[in-house]
Amino acid sequence: MTTSAKGEVQSSKPSTLSAASTATPDAAPIRSRPLAATIVLFGGLIALALGLFLSINLGAADISFRVVWQAIFQFNPDITDHQIIQELRLPRVFGGAMVGASFAVAGAIMQGMTRNPLADSGLLGINAGAGFMLALCFAFFPGMPFTTLILFSFLGAAIGAGLVYGIGALAKGGLSPARLVLAGAALSALLSALSEGIALYFQIGQDIAFWYAGGVAGTRWDQLQVMFPWVAAALIGAIALSRSVTMLSLGEEIARGLGQRTQLVKAACTVVVLILAGSAVSIVGAVGFVGLIIPHLTRKLVGVDYRWIIPCSAILGALLVIFADIGARMVNPPEEVPVGALIALIGVPFFLFIARKERREL
Repeated sequence: MTTSAKGEVQSSKPSTLSAASTATPDAAPIRSRPLAATIVLFGGLIALALGLFLSINLGAADISFRVVWQAIFQFNPDITDHQIIQELRLPRVFGGAMVGASFAVAGAIMQGMTRNPLADSGLLGINAGAGFMLALCFAFFPGMPFTTLILFSFLGAAIGAGLVYGIGALAKGGLSPARLVLAGAALSALLSALSEGIALYFQIGQDIAFWYAGGVAGTRWDQLQVMFPWVAAALIGAIALSRSVTMLSLGEEIARGLGQRTQLVKAACTVVVLILAGSAVSIVGAVGFVGLIIPHLTRKLVGVDYRWIIPCSAILGALLVIFADIGARMVNPPEEVPVGALIALIGVPFFLFIARKERREL
């Protein structure tokens, strides 16, 4: 019987993803759907192009689509509307797309790697850790260039994740999805309170208010120039790791039986997640739930093959943040609602639904 099992393992390597199609990180029996994934990718790209033009067109200043087109392809620095589009709205929309893709892919990798349907950089202390480190930088190193600031954001994200996993591991019975989320919520509250205390003591509340609220309005080209190489490298790394994440989502023992070096894969996935989450927080601040909502929606649409889940999550995550930013400008014009608050209106009920579902299954 052992020999037979070994033979099955050896012969199952070519059809690993077919085996994966009957299991998900939350044990939902959904098969991989390449056709649906292709439709999501192409349809998402079309919707993304529409969202980009809408986001550039909408704002306090009423600018027509014709002027938007001219500002992008026939830029004239002497025209005020062209300057608004080039210096304010274009970096804002591209920043939103990069942030949405980063948070969504980070959440997808975390859920697949840990088999925890509640995994999300916002829920597991990564965002709060990055925000806390940014508060320290504003307090003790004012005027720090963004190139250095983003590195400290990575460090804060790593510290937040390490503390959450450490606290969760100390609990009796080890880590579980519920314990991990509780530890993340507790640590996030603590780090957020410390960040606010630092802001009050050092009188830098205005400097970090943007990061508390969560928004892309202040994004500038110089920030995107620093962020883009990190995010691009991390997304390429995520796609390269997608097959291994699919195997991990089946369980660590199965992944080992299929020849995966699970510890090495987990370490690489962790680095990718920290880069994506740290980069996004350094730009947009405390925006949560993108990495929780999008991977779940993507798995429902395309199945369990992370070679499809990761790129589709990137597209859908970018769409969510871009259209949330559009909505934030339309709720109470000319004032803007924080993007983080708008996404939380969707994310909190979604989180409660998933948590209740997990409790029933346990």
